[in-house]
Amino acid sequence: MESEQLFHRGYYRNSYNSITSASSDEELLDGAGVIMDFQTSEDDNLLDGDTAVGTHYTMTNGGSISSSTHLLDLLDEPIPGVGTYDDFHTIDWVRERCKDRERHRRINSKKKESAWEMTKSLYDAWSGWLVVTLTGLASGALAGLIDIAADWMTDLKEGICLSALWYNHEQCCWGSNETTFEERDKCPQWKTWAELIIGQAEGPGSYIMNYIMYIFWALSFAFLAVSLVKVFAPYACGSGIPEIKTILSGFIIRGYLGKWTLMIKTITLVLAVASGLSLGKEGPLVHVACCCGNIFSYLFPKYSTNEAKKREVLSAASAAGVSVAFGAPIGGVLFSLEEVSYYFPLKTLWRSFFAALVAAFVLRSINPFGNSRLVLFYVEYHTPWYLFELFPFILLGVFGGLWGAFFIRANIAWCRRRKSTRFGKYPVLEVIVVAAITAVAAFPNPYTRLNTSELIKELFTDCGPLEASSLCDYRNDMNASKIVDDIPDRPAGLGVYSAIWQLCLALMFKIIMTVFTFGIKVPSGLFIPSMAIGAIAGRIVGIAVEQLAYYHHDWFIFKEWCEVGADCITPGLYAMVGAAACLGGVTRMTVSLVVIVFELTGGLEYIVPLMAAVMTSKWVGDAFGREGIYEAHIRLNGYPFLDAKEEFTHTTLAADVMRPRRSDPPLAVLTQDNMTVDDIENMINETSYNGFPVIMSKESQRLVGFALRRDLTIAIESARKKQEGIVGSSRVCFAQHTPSLPAESPRPLKLRSILDMSPFTVTDHTPMEIVVDIFRKLGLRQCLVTHNGRLLGIITKKDILRHMAQTANQDPASIMFN
Repeated sequence: MESEQLFHRGYYRNSYNSITSASSDEELLDGAGVIMDFQTSEDDNLLDGDTAVGTHYTMTNGGSISSSTHLLDLLDEPIPGVGTYDDFHTIDWVRERCKDRERHRRINSKKKESAWEMTKSLYDAWSGWLVVTLTGLASGALAGLIDIAADWMTDLKEGICLSALWYNHEQCCWGSNETTFEERDKCPQWKTWAELIIGQAEGPGSYIMNYIMYIFWALSFAFLAVSLVKVFAPYACGSGIPEIKTILSGFIIRGYLGKWTLMIKTITLVLAVASGLSLGKEGPLVHVACCCGNIFSYLFPKYSTNEAKKREVLSAASAAGVSVAFGAPIGGVLFSLEEVSYYFPLKTLWRSFFAALVAAFVLRSINPFGNSRLVLFYVEYHTPWYLFELFPFILLGVFGGLWGAFFIRANIAWCRRRKSTRFGKYPVLEVIVVAAITAVAAFPNPYTRLNTSELIKELFTDCGPLEASSLCDYRNDMNASKIVDDIPDRPAGLGVYSAIWQLCLALMFKIIMTVFTFGIKVPSGLFIPSMAIGAIAGRIVGIAVEQLAYYHHDWFIFKEWCEVGADCITPGLYAMVGAAACLGGVTRMTVSLVVIVFELTGGLEYIVPLMAAVMTSKWVGDAFGREGIYEAHIRLNGYPFLDAKEEFTHTTLAADVMRPRRSDPPLAVLTQDNMTVDDIENMINETSYNGFPVIMSKESQRLVGFALRRDLTIAIESARKKQEGIVGSSRVCFAQHTPSLPAESPRPLKLRSILDMSPFTVTDHTPMEIVVDIFRKLGLRQCLVTHNGRLLGIITKKDILRHMAQTANQDPASIMFN
């Protein structure tokens, strides 16, 4: 019965007809129903915990893949069914840890035998640091490459540098002697498309031509990105963080962190950002870094053969990804700890710290933005904040929480509609439509035409004497009685009021387009669009408070701090606080988010405003629903993920959740010495369970152990090939001693070595609250339920998730990978 399945993995023969093929190419890209139409080799298949070194066997799930198959063979003869979401299964954390302890003991026992064994021991001890070093180096280099390429291609939509085609707009005008302070971005070396095509730099004709070329390049980049994803690596779409969280919880997603996914994600991320879509590169950079960590872990047997150890590398890699995305190494470590990691021992903390350090160092060496900073929107403020400003900061926190709650509900509703209607079968068309609407609506407004990172930079920047932005178009008031600062608060000029209207339109545009953009089939991060929305709202609030303080400086809340001519309000600070609040409202991050944002600003002075806004946004968001956007997408895709933050408060018992129920067929079990090879093969072929409890006899029902389906299949096939006399009527023995058999009986098959003699068991009266905690903290796949030593049933992770869904009045059928 489906609900009894222990994460069915398809390791049984004659199962080709059980796989339903996608009916069109478009279906290959449907969210959680991705079918890889590009096959992966053993090297790519790094997350497949079932491929042991030196083992050659065939798995069948609508096709077959040999562990010795090479990438070129797969290109020539693609095998249907391999790499589908239906192939997901969960690692056995307890078993993997036992394997690692045994490996460690074996190495320690041999290291004094010879110099070679001592060298191998040292290599094993240092392999963890080597793999995170390589991961940090690759992550930093790829992030620098992505930043440089995205900047160049973003400017390509507006024009080209004739003196050096590889220069973006800013670099093109660096060496020019003909720029002016007011028009510092104009130089003869940079030509707009209107100048090149029709020879006009100004006028309606020039505007229309630039408009058309902007839309053309945006659509070209978006089409190329979605086409590459669709043809070569469907897993390269989206943010990647929900899947990374699922993988780190112990799930296997073949090919998700492979070489092809890495290559296509890197290329298409540049194209997606350059197309002007309302998305960011920060979330996908975590996916890129985890791909690097996964690939490098394959070079070291300590990690390539142990899935639990590999996830320690992936935790460190996610820290490196955030480190290069925001230039925040400490924030990256905290992000890995708070947001994505499921198992985070102390040595993983150290290695995450080191990986983030190496990645940040490499990115700083590349210097992709030419400002000696790790990020484009690094700013420093010199004015302190005042106590009365906590009120507008908290208001920004409320706005961030409301935005987060609205975005999660709207985006999940749209993604669910995409999955359940024909619209989801045309991902290329959807991307083209979204890109066209974005380009058409974005070009007329200078704030939406800007690259989102450039927009955030402008909104964060304080108005100094060298700023020529319309946001800094203040009127100089010469009647101030006292000049306290070089640039005191001043009345807003026409440019500021015009900018506010444009920012209000940009805010509405970003809110609407981000809802429809996150989840389309191109790499799409959420950090930067959320920060942009918060920064726009924050800058508007900051200007409003600044003008209020200027015109009403005698009010009691301003009187103590805001003297006439004093510089007491920094609108850029409000933009920064708003950005943190909106990002916190969407992701529900707290500690790591505050650290990331204050690392961006280079100052510790603004931690309290950030903490107040982020906590407020989390409380407001939690009032509408406790899930962040990543948890919501995990639930939407039906991944079996037990969230450690989710509370289980119901008073049910293990007997209420275990399978089989009274109306179900009896539990499929093996006896320790009463079954033949044919009996076991028939049970494997007739059922779809991932494993079978082994009992002493049908009468006693006393539990002996637990045997995995895959281990049984491989052991029987190996015995048929290598042991003489093993036939279908051979008795299978799981006991320590073989029972006496008639002389004419065929040779028995001993399988005690594959039996888990210590499966985790609970009694039927164990509260489910304790069972859920056991599953979370030990990373179990299943546990057996007994009564006075007699086997009653089994509880799997899926059973727990279905039960939790039922108690929350949700559809339990959604926990089926959809």
